[in-house]
Amino acid sequence: MVAKRMNDTFQEELDAMKAEHRRLDEEILALSEEPLTDQLEIARLKRRKLMLKDTIQQMLDHHTPDIIA
Repeated sequence: MVAKRMNDTFQEELDAMKAEHRRLDEEILALSEEPLTDQLEIARLKRRKLMLKDTIQQMLDHHTPDIIA
């Protein structure tokens, strides 16, 4: 029961991070299409998106058991 709850919480956190990653991607795309854009803001969003991607991957790596071949 506790393991299922932890797994559900993990999945909810992962889904929220993936949604935030997609939102950042859309925001970056929208800003990039504007003629007068703040390049510093785009760089900040890209950095945030990359950090989020790394966090998602670390969570997945931590949650996936090691397979000894």
